[in-house]
Amino acid sequence: MKSTLFLDIGSGTQDVLYYRDDVELENCSKFVLPSPAKMIAKRIMELTNAKRDIYMFGSNMGGGFFGAMKKHLDAGLHVAIHPEAAYALNDDPKRVAAIGVTICDSCPSDYVPIELCDYNAGWWSAYLGMAGLPNPDEVIIAAQDHGVHEDEGNRIGRFRMWNDLLTRHEGNPYSLLYRKPTAALTRLATIQKATGGGCVADSASAAVLGALYVPEVAQRSWRTGVTVVNVGNSHISAFLVYQEKIYGVYEHHTGMLSKEELIHDLKEFRRGWLTDDMVRDAGGHGCMYLELPDEAEGFFPTYLLGPKRSILDGQGVMIAPGGDMMLAGCFGLLKASQNIE
Repeated sequence: MKSTLFLDIGSGTQDVLYYRDDVELENCSKFVLPSPAKMIAKRIMELTNAKRDIYMFGSNMGGGFFGAMKKHLDAGLHVAIHPEAAYALNDDPKRVAAIGVTICDSCPSDYVPIELCDYNAGWWSAYLGMAGLPNPDEVIIAAQDHGVHEDEGNRIGRFRMWNDLLTRHEGNPYSLLYRKPTAALTRLATIQKATGGGCVADSASAAVLGALYVPEVAQRSWRTGVTVVNVGNSHISAFLVYQEKIYGVYEHHTGMLSKEELIHDLKEFRRGWLTDDMVRDAGGHGCMYLELPDEAEGFFPTYLLGPKRSILDGQGVMIAPGGDMMLAGCFGLLKASQNIE
């Protein structure tokens, strides 16, 4: 018997599948929990109300607590941070200092320490133990990583990952699960170190793999092209898929688009008419294509995922990989782990 803990860490939730290969999938344990960043934001808000200064230590992680930290500073309270943890705020220490955060190696007197991390092995051991589950044999995690790109913006740099997928890996979605992430993907590298070396992936990658976990979607992609759209709490990602191969990638910010604007973008994206510059000029990450095959017939069948997918109500089929839409990323990681290059 082998057990694997799959985590898909988003800005609002972390979605969890405790998978055992000797148990029916329906009987595997599943959880939807607040994300690490959301729990940290809650702790910061408690300390803001208590008028306490804070010291953040730990490691690079998702920055979803930034708003709570900014309100803490705006309240006239102090924030200090360890140099390693500062990467959760920005890759440039000067920019961290510019927002009023002090970088220092130890906790100042009377400051309350807060640990930053996406994955805490001790926390998970205790949580699983309370549920009567033993520590897993391996941990596989997805999280969004903009990466470190010193000579270019994060949005442009992030699309190097998608360019690599479309060109070097010819759209093979299983290449998106990394045994070793590239040097630029520092958040995923930090997560991998914390788990003891388990595979990692970007959350958007896990979402499209989760859609392909659904037999109907995978089979339909062999007849005509399909569009997979994941509307997350913070980001929207869309993929053009034909014969389980990715031909196009689109990314934007959830809060920046109205329903009408998103529908328009997806219509142009399916046609291959939406350009990278158009998306970036509107504040999105960008889009990218391989040559779109005529056999894909316009990628019209659309499958919707993500906690904010109701914005596209009536625009596609709302799917539930493995019977639970919120665990789509986990089922994508499971599918990828069974097909990794």
